[in-house]
Amino acid sequence: MTITKELDLVNFTFWSGAKQHNFTYNELKDIENVLEDLFYDKPASETDINDLFWFEDEYLCECIGLDYNEYSNR
Repeated sequence: MTITKELDLVNFTFWSGAKQHNFTYNELKDIENVLEDLFYDKPASETDINDLFWFEDEYLCECIGLDYNEYSNR
């Protein structure tokens, strides 16, 4: 069974290592736009989103033009 739902990234409940992300509200809104383009061919699962924030935060910074060193020193 597949269930899909639409929600704002700012309301997403992260778990494990992804809970420690340091993105601001505005940065999350920018990342949300990037994710819509990244997952244009299929809906992103909650695990897909969580894993991006847990393991690919440097990539997410690059996608929104944020310096990773600045982000990681917050």
